[in-house]
Amino acid sequence: MNPEEFRKQGHLLIDRIADYRSNIAERPVMAQVEPGYLKAALPATAPTQGEPFERILDDVDQLLMPGLSHWQHPDFFGYFPSNGTLSSVLGDFLSTGLGVLGLSWQSSPALSELEETSVDWLRQMIGLSGAWSGVIQDTASTSTLVALICARERASDYALVRGGLQAQSKPLMIYTSAQAHSSVDKAALLAGFGKHNIRYIETDEAFAMRPEALARAIEQDLAAGLQPCAIVATTGTTATTAVDPLQPIGVIARAHGLWLHVDSAMAGSAMILPECRWMWDGIEQADSIVVNAHKWLGVAFDCSLYFVRDPQHLIRVMSTNPSYLQSAVDSEVKNLRDWGIPLGRRFRALKLWFMLRSEGVEGLQQRLRRDLENAQWLAQQIEGAGDWALLAPVQLQTLCIRHQPAGLEGEALDQHTRAWADRLNASGLAYVTPATLQGQWMVRISIGALPTEREHVQRLWQRLQAVVLG
Repeated sequence: MNPEEFRKQGHLLIDRIADYRSNIAERPVMAQVEPGYLKAALPATAPTQGEPFERILDDVDQLLMPGLSHWQHPDFFGYFPSNGTLSSVLGDFLSTGLGVLGLSWQSSPALSELEETSVDWLRQMIGLSGAWSGVIQDTASTSTLVALICARERASDYALVRGGLQAQSKPLMIYTSAQAHSSVDKAALLAGFGKHNIRYIETDEAFAMRPEALARAIEQDLAAGLQPCAIVATTGTTATTAVDPLQPIGVIARAHGLWLHVDSAMAGSAMILPECRWMWDGIEQADSIVVNAHKWLGVAFDCSLYFVRDPQHLIRVMSTNPSYLQSAVDSEVKNLRDWGIPLGRRFRALKLWFMLRSEGVEGLQQRLRRDLENAQWLAQQIEGAGDWALLAPVQLQTLCIRHQPAGLEGEALDQHTRAWADRLNASGLAYVTPATLQGQWMVRISIGALPTEREHVQRLWQRLQAVVLG
């Protein structure tokens, strides 16, 4: 494809995306297909000769679109908001079109410096002090892995340059909430800690980590001859958006010299609202933080912001300096290859920069406040209905609910819950996420898709009341 053909097809593609966003409410929210539908429709081998681009776009419409669940739909209430604001979509499009890589500052100076600047804008927006430095990673899973690797090296006096974990005399221990995201487990395993060296700290009635239980677990491990290494606290847990108390957790971390990583992947976006920053009381005691700008804030996936208080420690652990990447200005610049696992990086900062400039802080705040108000409205309706229950505090935009008919409990109640959630999702009229909480099924409702207004939440409440009747 030459530039002129690209120009022609690019205009058509932008039109298709715009039409998709304009008419998305007409589509079923959840994909209405069976497993294997697409593999059966596609050839078993790649085409020998190139095909007209129009034919490829036709297959997008005929084959791919039916197999998509539409996260930008106004009736999407599943998982978490993953908002691709159209301004950030254009930034992502430009990044791909430019095709530049950030192997070093010199390989694309604007890439590095725009990332530094736009990430620092967001640092200020979410109320972090100037002691923090940030970088864009792909996801929170990678950010947590980087955090635990850094914690491991600080605790082991940089064992990676000697015998690694295999040469350690004491197992290193990780502490996290029983409600923490599964990526914490995955990161601990990939960083070499081992499943048996993860301590799951009990939570309170609001599903937040109990500081006294954390302190007790650390003391028990010390008494057993083990070496505490890191704590992963969560602001906005996956199931319930519970908020671990960072102030007392931070005090415990400092008392024992432990790395404190705060997973604020979804809820971190709410810190652009001053009224939500109580959730981060004590955040300045942390060593690292992750905030997914590609969730509620609205940047197109993927754009996970990883903040650290000691960048030199991160660089010492992650640095790589092959001769072909060295330049005369290395001592004057920030080489982002030393701030994470990949050597190269895309121009991800463009989509963050485009969105921040296009939406503005006040525009973003207005949208998040809308979602918080809609969540509180729905919570009030559920609390006022006798056979419905809210199972966790509604602190952000996520509700954990259950329909509880009189006399129905245990396995029968679980079957009822999963049945009505499946019926709702299969209808294509709305999308919610069944999940377990304290060993029993419930339904999560996550409010925050870009086009979701009060009318859509009201309609969801009507559909919930209707679908439980079978």
